[in-house]
Amino acid sequence: MKLAIIANPLVGISCLFALSLPAAELAYVTNEKDDDISVIDLASQKVIKRIPVGQRPRGIIFNHDKSLAYICASDSDTIQILDLATEEVIGELPSGEDPETIALHPDGKTIYTSNEDDALLTVIDIATRTVKTQIDVGVEPEGLAVSPDGKIVVVTSETTNMVHWINTETYENFDNTLVAARPRSAMFTQDNKHLWVSSEIGGELVVIDVATRKIVKTFTFEVNGIHSDRVQPVGIELSRDGRYAFVALGPANHLAVIDRKTLTIEKYLLVGRRVWQLAFNQDQSLLLTTNGVSGDVSVVDVENLKVTKSIKVGRYPWGVMIKEVQ
Repeated sequence: MKLAIIANPLVGISCLFALSLPAAELAYVTNEKDDDISVIDLASQKVIKRIPVGQRPRGIIFNHDKSLAYICASDSDTIQILDLATEEVIGELPSGEDPETIALHPDGKTIYTSNEDDALLTVIDIATRTVKTQIDVGVEPEGLAVSPDGKIVVVTSETTNMVHWINTETYENFDNTLVAARPRSAMFTQDNKHLWVSSEIGGELVVIDVATRKIVKTFTFEVNGIHSDRVQPVGIELSRDGRYAFVALGPANHLAVIDRKTLTIEKYLLVGRRVWQLAFNQDQSLLLTTNGVSGDVSVVDVENLKVTKSIKVGRYPWGVMIKEVQ
Protein backbone atom coordinates (compact mmCIF):
# COMPACT_ATOMS: atom_id res chain seq x y z
CA MET A 1 0.00 0.00 0.00
CA LYS A 2 1.26 3.47 -0.90
CA LEU A 3 -0.02 6.93 0.03
CA ALA A 4 -0.77 9.79 -2.33
CA ILE A 5 -1.69 13.44 -1.66
CA ILE A 6 -4.45 14.63 -3.99
CA ALA A 7 -5.64 18.22 -4.16
CA ASN A 8 -9.40 18.79 -3.86
CA PRO A 9 -10.30 22.04 -5.70
CA LEU A 10 -13.76 22.21 -4.08
CA VAL A 11 -12.43 22.63 -0.57
CA GLY A 12 -9.00 24.05 -1.34
CA ILE A 13 -7.11 21.45 0.64
CA SER A 14 -5.10 18.38 -0.10
CA CYS A 15 -6.39 15.00 1.00
CA LEU A 16 -4.41 11.91 1.85
CA PHE A 17 -5.56 8.77 0.12
CA ALA A 18 -4.32 5.21 0.27
CA LEU A 19 -3.73 3.81 -3.18
CA SER A 20 -3.17 0.18 -4.04
CA LEU A 21 -0.15 0.60 -6.27
CA PRO A 22 1.85 -2.43 -7.35
CA ALA A 23 5.05 -2.95 -5.40
CA ALA A 24 8.32 -2.71 -7.28
CA GLU A 25 9.97 -6.06 -7.92
CA LEU A 26 13.49 -7.09 -8.82
CA ALA A 27 14.57 -10.40 -10.37
CA TYR A 28 18.06 -11.76 -9.65
CA VAL A 29 19.46 -14.04 -12.37
CA THR A 30 22.70 -16.01 -11.96
CA ASN A 31 24.87 -16.07 -15.09
CA GLU A 32 27.07 -19.19 -15.15
CA LYS A 33 29.67 -17.99 -17.60
CA ASP A 34 29.89 -14.33 -16.54
CA ASP A 35 30.36 -14.93 -12.80
CA ASP A 36 27.73 -12.37 -11.98
CA ILE A 37 24.04 -11.69 -11.36
CA SER A 38 21.78 -9.69 -13.67
CA VAL A 39 19.22 -7.59 -11.78
CA ILE A 40 15.98 -7.02 -13.70
CA ASP A 41 13.45 -4.32 -12.80
CA LEU A 42 10.15 -6.04 -13.53
CA ALA A 43 8.30 -2.74 -14.02
CA SER A 44 10.49 -1.72 -16.95
CA GLN A 45 11.49 -5.33 -17.71
CA LYS A 46 15.08 -4.24 -18.21
CA VAL A 47 18.41 -5.20 -16.65
CA ILE A 48 19.38 -2.31 -14.39
CA LYS A 49 22.69 -3.62 -13.01
CA ARG A 50 25.12 -6.53 -12.83
CA ILE A 51 26.54 -7.77 -9.51
CA PRO A 52 29.87 -9.67 -9.56
CA VAL A 53 29.94 -12.88 -7.51
CA GLY A 54 31.99 -16.09 -7.39
CA GLN A 55 32.86 -18.47 -10.18
CA ARG A 56 30.03 -20.21 -12.03
CA PRO A 57 27.02 -19.08 -9.98
CA ARG A 58 24.06 -21.42 -10.32
CA GLY A 59 21.57 -22.09 -7.51
CA ILE A 60 20.19 -19.03 -5.70
CA ILE A 61 17.70 -18.64 -2.83
CA PHE A 62 16.67 -15.87 -0.41
CA ASN A 63 16.49 -15.94 3.37
CA HIS A 64 13.00 -15.53 4.84
CA ASP A 65 12.92 -11.73 4.93
CA LYS A 66 14.66 -11.53 1.54
CA SER A 67 17.44 -9.33 2.86
CA LEU A 68 20.08 -11.87 1.83
CA ALA A 69 20.67 -14.14 -1.13
CA TYR A 70 22.61 -17.40 -0.89
CA ILE A 71 24.40 -18.26 -4.13
CA CYS A 72 26.06 -21.51 -5.17
CA ALA A 73 29.40 -20.36 -6.60
CA SER A 74 30.09 -23.81 -7.99
CA ASP A 75 33.66 -23.41 -9.24
CA SER A 76 34.60 -21.44 -6.11
CA ASP A 77 33.40 -24.39 -3.99
CA THR A 78 31.40 -22.16 -1.69
CA ILE A 79 27.99 -20.64 -1.01
CA GLN A 80 28.24 -16.87 -1.01
CA ILE A 81 26.07 -14.58 1.11
CA LEU A 82 24.93 -11.51 -0.82
CA ASP A 83 23.52 -8.52 1.07
CA LEU A 84 20.70 -7.36 -1.20
CA ALA A 85 20.68 -3.84 0.26
CA THR A 86 24.37 -3.13 -0.34
CA GLU A 87 24.70 -5.61 -3.22
CA GLU A 88 27.95 -6.85 -1.75
CA VAL A 89 29.10 -10.36 -0.84
CA ILE A 90 29.40 -10.27 2.96
CA GLY A 91 30.42 -13.85 3.72
CA GLU A 92 30.48 -17.48 2.76
CA LEU A 93 29.05 -20.78 3.93
CA PRO A 94 31.07 -24.01 3.73
CA SER A 95 29.45 -26.09 1.02
CA GLY A 96 31.82 -28.86 0.03
CA GLU A 97 32.96 -29.17 -3.56
CA ASP A 98 30.94 -27.93 -6.54
CA PRO A 99 27.65 -26.85 -4.91
CA GLU A 100 24.97 -26.62 -7.58
CA THR A 101 21.53 -26.43 -6.01
CA ILE A 102 20.45 -25.11 -2.63
CA ALA A 103 17.41 -25.28 -0.34
CA LEU A 104 16.41 -23.56 2.90
CA HIS A 105 14.68 -25.31 5.80
CA PRO A 106 11.36 -23.65 6.73
CA ASP A 107 12.82 -22.58 10.09
CA GLY A 108 15.34 -20.44 8.21
CA LYS A 109 18.27 -21.86 10.19
CA THR A 110 19.60 -24.62 7.94
CA ILE A 111 20.69 -24.75 4.32
CA TYR A 112 21.07 -27.88 2.22
CA THR A 113 23.24 -28.15 -0.86
CA SER A 114 24.06 -30.98 -3.25
CA ASN A 115 27.69 -31.80 -4.03
CA GLU A 116 27.58 -33.32 -7.48
CA ASP A 117 31.20 -34.47 -7.65
CA ASP A 118 31.23 -36.15 -4.22
CA ALA A 119 27.76 -37.78 -4.11
CA LEU A 120 26.95 -35.91 -0.90
CA LEU A 121 24.22 -33.80 0.66
CA THR A 122 25.78 -31.09 2.83
CA VAL A 123 23.78 -29.72 5.77
CA ILE A 124 24.88 -26.25 6.89
CA ASP A 125 24.06 -24.27 10.05
CA ILE A 126 23.61 -20.67 8.93
CA ALA A 127 24.20 -18.95 12.30
CA THR A 128 27.57 -20.60 12.96
CA ARG A 129 28.48 -21.00 9.27
CA THR A 130 29.51 -24.59 9.90
CA VAL A 131 28.71 -27.95 8.33
CA LYS A 132 26.38 -29.95 10.55
CA THR A 133 26.85 -33.15 8.59
CA GLN A 134 27.29 -34.63 5.13
CA ILE A 135 25.06 -37.47 3.97
CA ASP A 136 25.98 -40.05 1.34
CA VAL A 137 23.46 -40.10 -1.50
CA GLY A 138 23.42 -41.34 -5.08
CA VAL A 139 25.83 -40.48 -7.86
CA GLU A 140 25.66 -36.85 -9.07
CA PRO A 141 23.09 -35.38 -6.67
CA GLU A 142 21.23 -32.47 -8.23
CA GLY A 143 17.71 -31.40 -7.20
CA LEU A 144 16.74 -30.49 -3.65
CA ALA A 145 13.43 -29.82 -1.91
CA VAL A 146 12.38 -29.48 1.71
CA SER A 147 8.83 -30.39 2.69
CA PRO A 148 6.74 -27.44 3.92
CA ASP A 149 6.46 -29.08 7.37
CA GLY A 150 10.27 -29.26 7.50
CA LYS A 151 10.40 -33.00 8.25
CA ILE A 152 11.86 -34.25 4.95
CA VAL A 153 14.55 -33.15 2.54
CA VAL A 154 14.76 -34.93 -0.80
CA VAL A 155 17.72 -35.18 -3.15
CA THR A 156 17.62 -36.38 -6.75
CA SER A 157 20.67 -38.25 -8.01
CA GLU A 158 21.21 -37.93 -11.75
CA THR A 159 23.22 -41.10 -12.39
CA THR A 160 21.56 -43.35 -9.78
CA ASN A 161 18.13 -42.22 -11.08
CA MET A 162 16.63 -41.98 -7.62
CA VAL A 163 14.89 -39.64 -5.24
CA HIS A 164 16.42 -40.01 -1.78
CA TRP A 165 14.14 -39.29 1.20
CA ILE A 166 16.01 -37.96 4.24
CA ASN A 167 14.72 -37.24 7.75
CA THR A 168 15.80 -33.69 8.64
CA GLU A 169 16.20 -34.52 12.36
CA THR A 170 18.01 -37.86 12.24
CA TYR A 171 19.64 -37.37 8.78
CA GLU A 172 18.57 -40.93 7.93
CA ASN A 173 18.04 -41.74 4.26
CA PHE A 174 14.86 -43.69 5.01
CA ASP A 175 13.64 -44.45 1.49
CA ASN A 176 14.49 -44.21 -2.21
CA THR A 177 12.19 -43.87 -5.20
CA LEU A 178 13.39 -45.02 -8.61
CA VAL A 179 12.53 -42.56 -11.40
CA ALA A 180 13.46 -42.10 -15.07
CA ALA A 181 16.97 -41.19 -16.22
CA ARG A 182 18.73 -38.12 -14.87
CA PRO A 183 16.26 -36.63 -12.38
CA ARG A 184 16.72 -32.90 -11.99
CA SER A 185 14.28 -30.74 -10.04
CA ALA A 186 11.93 -31.61 -7.19
CA MET A 187 9.13 -29.60 -5.57
CA PHE A 188 6.67 -30.41 -2.79
CA THR A 189 3.05 -29.31 -2.92
CA GLN A 190 2.05 -26.89 -0.17
CA ASP A 191 -0.06 -29.52 1.60
CA ASN A 192 2.95 -31.89 1.95
CA LYS A 193 1.04 -34.62 0.10
CA HIS A 194 2.90 -34.84 -3.20
CA LEU A 195 6.36 -34.36 -4.67
CA TRP A 196 6.84 -33.42 -8.32
CA VAL A 197 10.11 -34.59 -9.92
CA SER A 198 11.47 -34.03 -13.43
CA SER A 199 13.75 -36.47 -15.26
CA GLU A 200 15.81 -34.77 -17.95
CA ILE A 201 17.06 -37.66 -20.10
CA GLY A 202 14.07 -39.89 -19.35
CA GLY A 203 11.80 -37.14 -20.65
CA GLU A 204 9.34 -37.60 -17.81
CA LEU A 205 7.75 -35.76 -14.93
CA VAL A 206 6.32 -37.77 -12.06
CA VAL A 207 4.06 -37.00 -9.12
CA ILE A 208 4.99 -39.01 -6.02
CA ASP A 209 2.77 -39.66 -3.02
CA VAL A 210 4.80 -38.48 -0.01
CA ALA A 211 3.20 -40.91 2.46
CA THR A 212 4.06 -44.01 0.43
CA ARG A 213 6.90 -42.62 -1.74
CA LYS A 214 5.18 -44.25 -4.72
CA ILE A 215 4.64 -42.68 -8.15
CA VAL A 216 0.97 -41.86 -8.71
CA LYS A 217 1.17 -40.00 -12.03
CA THR A 218 3.66 -39.89 -14.91
CA PHE A 219 3.74 -37.22 -17.61
CA THR A 220 5.53 -37.41 -20.94
CA PHE A 221 5.66 -34.50 -23.36
CA GLU A 222 5.20 -34.15 -27.12
CA VAL A 223 6.00 -30.77 -28.63
CA ASN A 224 5.09 -30.26 -32.29
CA GLY A 225 8.16 -30.12 -34.49
CA ILE A 226 10.56 -31.10 -31.69
CA HIS A 227 12.28 -34.49 -31.63
CA SER A 228 11.59 -36.43 -28.44
CA ASP A 229 15.31 -36.55 -27.58
CA ARG A 230 15.28 -32.77 -27.13
CA VAL A 231 12.33 -32.78 -24.73
CA GLN A 232 14.21 -32.75 -21.42
CA PRO A 233 12.19 -31.69 -18.36
CA VAL A 234 14.19 -29.71 -15.78
CA GLY A 235 12.87 -26.78 -13.67
CA ILE A 236 9.42 -26.98 -12.03
CA GLU A 237 7.14 -24.34 -10.48
CA LEU A 238 3.76 -25.00 -8.84
CA SER A 239 1.28 -22.16 -8.44
CA ARG A 240 0.02 -21.44 -4.92
CA ASP A 241 -3.62 -21.64 -6.00
CA GLY A 242 -3.20 -25.27 -7.08
CA ARG A 243 -4.13 -24.42 -10.67
CA TYR A 244 -0.93 -24.92 -12.66
CA ALA A 245 2.37 -26.71 -12.82
CA PHE A 246 4.97 -25.21 -15.15
CA VAL A 247 7.80 -27.40 -16.42
CA ALA A 248 10.88 -26.21 -18.32
CA LEU A 249 11.67 -28.57 -21.21
CA GLY A 250 15.34 -27.71 -21.69
CA PRO A 251 16.58 -27.83 -25.32
CA ALA A 252 12.99 -28.24 -26.55
CA ASN A 253 12.81 -24.48 -25.89
CA HIS A 254 9.29 -24.77 -24.53
CA LEU A 255 7.47 -24.56 -21.23
CA ALA A 256 4.80 -27.17 -20.49
CA VAL A 257 1.67 -25.99 -18.68
CA ILE A 258 -0.09 -28.69 -16.64
CA ASP A 259 -3.60 -28.35 -15.21
CA ARG A 260 -3.18 -29.72 -11.69
CA LYS A 261 -6.91 -30.30 -11.18
CA THR A 262 -7.24 -32.65 -14.15
CA LEU A 263 -3.56 -33.67 -14.31
CA THR A 264 -3.49 -32.98 -18.03
CA ILE A 265 -1.08 -30.97 -20.17
CA GLU A 266 -2.93 -27.79 -21.13
CA LYS A 267 -0.46 -26.25 -23.59
CA TYR A 268 3.15 -25.56 -24.50
CA LEU A 269 4.73 -22.10 -24.58
CA LEU A 270 7.69 -21.23 -26.79
CA VAL A 271 10.44 -19.54 -24.74
CA GLY A 272 14.22 -19.11 -25.16
CA ARG A 273 16.85 -21.71 -25.99
CA ARG A 274 17.61 -24.37 -23.34
CA VAL A 275 15.07 -23.19 -20.80
CA TRP A 276 16.32 -24.17 -17.37
CA GLN A 277 14.84 -22.69 -14.17
CA LEU A 278 11.64 -20.82 -13.31
CA ALA A 279 10.38 -18.32 -10.73
CA PHE A 280 7.10 -16.55 -9.99
CA ASN A 281 6.84 -12.92 -8.95
CA GLN A 282 5.11 -12.18 -5.63
CA ASP A 283 1.46 -12.33 -6.77
CA GLN A 284 2.26 -15.04 -9.33
CA SER A 285 0.93 -12.97 -12.20
CA LEU A 286 4.29 -13.40 -13.95
CA LEU A 287 6.62 -16.35 -14.40
CA LEU A 288 10.23 -15.91 -15.47
CA THR A 289 12.30 -18.57 -17.24
CA THR A 290 16.08 -18.66 -17.57
CA ASN A 291 17.21 -19.64 -21.06
CA GLY A 292 20.85 -20.69 -21.00
CA VAL A 293 21.87 -20.91 -24.64
CA SER A 294 20.03 -17.78 -25.81
CA GLY A 295 21.23 -15.85 -22.75
CA ASP A 296 17.86 -14.35 -21.93
CA VAL A 297 14.86 -14.51 -19.63
CA SER A 298 11.32 -15.06 -20.93
CA VAL A 299 8.40 -13.35 -19.18
CA VAL A 300 5.16 -15.32 -19.05
CA ASP A 301 1.75 -13.75 -18.37
CA VAL A 302 0.32 -16.47 -16.12
CA GLU A 303 -3.35 -15.52 -16.42
CA ASN A 304 -3.30 -15.54 -20.22
CA LEU A 305 -0.58 -18.18 -20.59
CA LYS A 306 1.38 -16.05 -23.04
CA VAL A 307 5.04 -15.14 -23.35
CA THR A 308 5.12 -11.35 -23.43
CA LYS A 309 8.80 -10.41 -23.35
CA SER A 310 12.36 -11.65 -23.77
CA ILE A 311 14.99 -9.88 -21.66
CA LYS A 312 18.66 -10.25 -22.53
CA VAL A 313 20.86 -11.03 -19.51
CA GLY A 314 24.32 -12.60 -19.22
CA ARG A 315 25.87 -15.75 -20.59
CA TYR A 316 24.15 -18.99 -19.59
CA PRO A 317 21.57 -17.76 -17.08
CA TRP A 318 20.83 -20.55 -14.61
CA GLY A 319 18.91 -19.59 -11.46
CA VAL A 320 16.35 -16.85 -10.80
CA MET A 321 14.63 -15.40 -7.72
CA ILE A 322 12.29 -12.40 -7.41
CA LYS A 323 11.64 -10.04 -4.50
CA GLU A 324 9.60 -6.95 -3.76
CA VAL A 325 11.47 -3.76 -2.95
CA GLN A 326 10.46 -0.58 -1.12
